[in-house]
Amino acid sequence: MEQNSTPTGTKKACVIGGTGNLASILIKHLLQSGYKVNTTVRDPENEKKMAPLRLLQELGDLKIFKADLTDEGSFDSAFSGCEYIFHVATPINFKSEDPEKDMIKPAIEGVINVLKSCVKSKSVKRVIYTSSAAAVSINNLSGSGLVMNEKNWTDIDFLRKEKPFNWGYPVSKMLAEKTAWEFAKENNIDLVTVIPALIAGNSLLSDPPSSLSLSMSLITGKEMHLTALKEMQKLSGSISFIHVDDLARAHLFLAEKETASGRYICCGYNTSVPATAGFLRQRYPKYKVVSEFEECLSIPKVMLSSVKLIMKEGFQFEYGIKDMYDQMIEYFESKGLIKAEDS
Repeated sequence: MEQNSTPTGTKKACVIGGTGNLASILIKHLLQSGYKVNTTVRDPENEKKMAPLRLLQELGDLKIFKADLTDEGSFDSAFSGCEYIFHVATPINFKSEDPEKDMIKPAIEGVINVLKSCVKSKSVKRVIYTSSAAAVSINNLSGSGLVMNEKNWTDIDFLRKEKPFNWGYPVSKMLAEKTAWEFAKENNIDLVTVIPALIAGNSLLSDPPSSLSLSMSLITGKEMHLTALKEMQKLSGSISFIHVDDLARAHLFLAEKETASGRYICCGYNTSVPATAGFLRQRYPKYKVVSEFEECLSIPKVMLSSVKLIMKEGFQFEYGIKDMYDQMIEYFESKGLIKAEDS
């Protein structure tokens, strides 16, 4: 390994897309672990989105750079002196009429632009790319009790042919991850990919991130998010969760662990939409929880396995489903987004 490029011995990392939910929590963990952190944002003028990052600057050395995934070279200065690059950002446009143009192409371009800047940098030791369970678990296999691990890839021929609800997102995540692996191999980049389930838990953002809105739709009753949650299970075969803090810790753990290699699924809990609703009704009786579901949702088809991360690498998740929802309830209550039935 080459010598640390910072004379003080302080490690330095860059987090791409710092205004996102996972990114901001990862930045917090890095700063608390003594890292100097650079982060990139598309629009530094957007004060509402920048507010959580301004607060994080009080925790340590955090510098903010303007960069865009589709703008080649825009990451060069942000990566200067950094050992680890965390590529957490992804283009999301669920209302898109043209997912190929709005999500798939920019996701692939973004990965290439980020990795090109890594090649130019002389300090980068490892790149940690955040993929998605959507790149692993979607297929048209029948049956139940299927276990998905790091060897599995989503069937994009099926997605492009059938074009189910929101098909552009899983295609974009899978092709972007495949592109990252190809580019890393050709350019001798040390790459690790992290594959999260649906991200749950707390948030530093002023507006709820889409993953929390999906998870909480059984209580909020928001039609758009509820439909998306049900369709997510129909498509991927289950609803699987990971706490955002466990996910952020896993990113840092896999960056620092020199022997880590390949893909790592991060899933703390596998379940189904109706089972989650049953759990919520029992744990939070003061809220009205959605109770009508199609029969097909009652049995999850797929389980995501984190055996590689836990058994092989020795990482441990700290949060279960109760912690995840306790924190989401608290967050949504604090924002005035949910209220009890009798209030």
